[in-house]
Amino acid sequence: MSVSEEPPAALGGPAAEIAAGYAFEGAALDLGALLWDGACHPDAQIRIPLPVLNRHGLVAGATGTGKTKTLQLIAEQLSANGVPVFLADIKGDVSGVSAPGEDGEKVRERAAQVGQEWRATGFPCEFYGLGGTGPGIPVRATVTSFGPVLLSKVLQLNQTQEQSLGLIFHYADSKGLELVDLKDLRAVVAFLVSDTGKAELKGIGGLSTVTAGVILRSITAFEQQGAGGFFGEPEFDTSEFLRTAADGRGIVSVLELPSVQDKPQLFSTFLMWMLADLFNDLPEVGDLEKPKLVFFFDEAHLLFKGASKAFLESITQTVRLIRSKGIGVFFVTQTPKDVPSDALAQLGNRVQHALRAFTPDDAKALKATVRTFPNSPYDLEEVLTGLGTGEAVITVLSEKGAPTPVAATRLRAPESLMGPVDAAALDAAVKGSPLYGRYAEAVDRESAYEKLTAEQQAAEAAALEAAAAKEAEKERKQGGGRAPKPEPSLAEQVVGSGIFTSLARSIGSQLGREISRSVFGTARRRR
Repeated sequence: MSVSEEPPAALGGPAAEIAAGYAFEGAALDLGALLWDGACHPDAQIRIPLPVLNRHGLVAGATGTGKTKTLQLIAEQLSANGVPVFLADIKGDVSGVSAPGEDGEKVRERAAQVGQEWRATGFPCEFYGLGGTGPGIPVRATVTSFGPVLLSKVLQLNQTQEQSLGLIFHYADSKGLELVDLKDLRAVVAFLVSDTGKAELKGIGGLSTVTAGVILRSITAFEQQGAGGFFGEPEFDTSEFLRTAADGRGIVSVLELPSVQDKPQLFSTFLMWMLADLFNDLPEVGDLEKPKLVFFFDEAHLLFKGASKAFLESITQTVRLIRSKGIGVFFVTQTPKDVPSDALAQLGNRVQHALRAFTPDDAKALKATVRTFPNSPYDLEEVLTGLGTGEAVITVLSEKGAPTPVAATRLRAPESLMGPVDAAALDAAVKGSPLYGRYAEAVDRESAYEKLTAEQQAAEAAALEAAAAKEAEKERKQGGGRAPKPEPSLAEQVVGSGIFTSLARSIGSQLGREISRSVFGTARRRR
């Protein structure tokens, strides 16, 4: 959108009404300056009230229009106001938020145009990776805490298969068979359809071989998407995302995901678990003076592309309900149609960058986008196709919860580095984090797989002992001699050992005491 070189005229008429709609009394984030009649008006600041950031939002626009820089701009100001931020960095170019920006002619020019006092500033950051994939502190979850409901959605099981998976979790919980990683789950499924384990679920419906086969194949396909490393211990505590730095600024948690761009199922799995875990653990707080945490999911179209109906329903439900926990969610994507309509309806704040209209489909999408905005004195079709990089059409919720007037805006420049930090700096930040020692090293303790394997080996050894004893008795009778007192069998030694006694006590203490699960199917953890 071209802007005049001449000083802007005094605001009047519709422009003054628009500017008045953003004159909030309380704390607010500064997004930029109003564009009207070909001029940028630095005295008319476009802002978003801090308390409405938990009402969710959308940052949309064609490739190269500045969406990621808008995300960075909002994240910086949230951090400065003491609000923790979570960024899903799909392209690997958001890590620069941790480093001061680079001064230059373009930055100074933009700052002058929008009335910004620009200072190079880095913000406190933590960097994470999914299960050790890529750089960052590994984020892991146990199969038990993930729960059968969410896992069924991820594995795209039908209702019958989901019910069977619920029985498997019920059995594992009641028998003290901890489901830490996917090999634990696979071991329990295999045991329950074996000759030894078939009777275990017979009284409550049983597990068919066909259903078990479907579940096992789905687990294998899931592992091929890279999920094997995500499930395990130490399990990540999602309350780490709620921390602030020593100076009071909110910590920006950056999930580095460039290596999983082609693995959307892994990303969606993590997202479902994380939001559900936070929802379960956080109390109802309603509307606060500032959010507890704000999520930004860059390249959100990758999240929803090819997603199952169950996943979309889960996301919509979570977005609808998590607002009352003080959590805000922003989707950053190319067009609003990338976000499911039910989820889109929950988004109260909107920053729309330029759209292209090169094809009939583009033109149709443009018209559909314009219809989703409140009535405006702008010709939005013309404005949206004429916006320059770093310009957007904005409407947010006011302090009273009503939509603000539509405002074409020239956005401020981020104060942190607009690009990725180098690999050495990223590695140093990861290893220097106080969380690195807590989560970096994977732990493979005794769980369902090891226990079932040990039991099977003990049973096989006992069977061999019994066969040998029977053969010895047969030989004694044939020889007419008197057999010496037999040594205790291996099975008797196992039963009499301290390890067996400890295991039996552990199983007995959990018998009939199943892990409590929420409506999302995840286990409630003690914190």
